[in-house]
Amino acid sequence: MSERARILWQTAAALTVAALIALLAVLPAEYGYDPTGVGERLGLTGLAPVFSEVLRGEDAALFDDTVEFELLPFESVEYKYRLERGQVLLFTWEATDVVSFDLHAEPDAAEAGFAQSFAQGSSASGAGSYRAPFPGIHGWFWENRTSDAVKVRLLTSGFFSSTTLYRDGTQRTREFGAGSTVTIE
Repeated sequence: MSERARILWQTAAALTVAALIALLAVLPAEYGYDPTGVGERLGLTGLAPVFSEVLRGEDAALFDDTVEFELLPFESVEYKYRLERGQVLLFTWEATDVVSFDLHAEPDAAEAGFAQSFAQGSSASGAGSYRAPFPGIHGWFWENRTSDAVKVRLLTSGFFSSTTLYRDGTQRTREFGAGSTVTIE
């Protein structure tokens, strides 16, 4: 066999092996497509991303909420949303100076005083999305640790049914109804 024929044969063999690997392993593992069934027998189809979770319908109404707080030196406020498990809250908040914050949640039927924290720190802003891991109230605690007054402005959109404000030892709850937009200032 000539050198040229040997190289062509090896190239064809390599392409055949690559196509078989793609068909038997890559397609089932990366895309969940397993035309031969070998990927399932090898346990590869469980590795593919689950695209059914990309879109999820909601029975709850979508609401927007805007709230602004002025915090005097060493004053704090807590603001939470009622969310069911899996519901999403999109948020952005800004402060006129750095504040301490704690994004946390209290599950339904939890012991008094129990809260699970998801993000803590000091910043003048934050933004993102939050998916409730359990039913309960979910939100932020902000504290001004500066010697000047600070304003915190929170904008949210999500599938919440109420908000609760904790400030100066009092609690104020607002219910959201179908088609309403509530602004607290």
